[in-house]
Amino acid sequence: MKSRKKHSSGFKGEVALAAIKGEETLASLAQKYELHPTQITQWKNEALKGMGEIFEKGKSKKTDAAPEVDYLERKIGQLTIEIDYLKKKCASYPGTRGTK
Repeated sequence: MKSRKKHSSGFKGEVALAAIKGEETLASLAQKYELHPTQITQWKNEALKGMGEIFEKGKSKKTDAAPEVDYLERKIGQLTIEIDYLKKKCASYPGTRGTK
């Protein structure tokens, strides 16, 4: 059984752009990139669908890192609260100076 090839997004973009330009036939692109014409058509359609998102202004887009950033921000807040609490506790013990 033959396993599927995994292509990078850069490669997919290059093939889709070549198909959108229309300077070569689908058959010649398929032969050039060693792909099935249906695959090229699918990537071309995906690229055309995504074009509108590129030109949207003023709309914030969450990236793949957004959940991790949210988690880290919550963790920083939690640790800040814990440090403030410990500073207050340490300051109340005799013979210690509270840090500012």
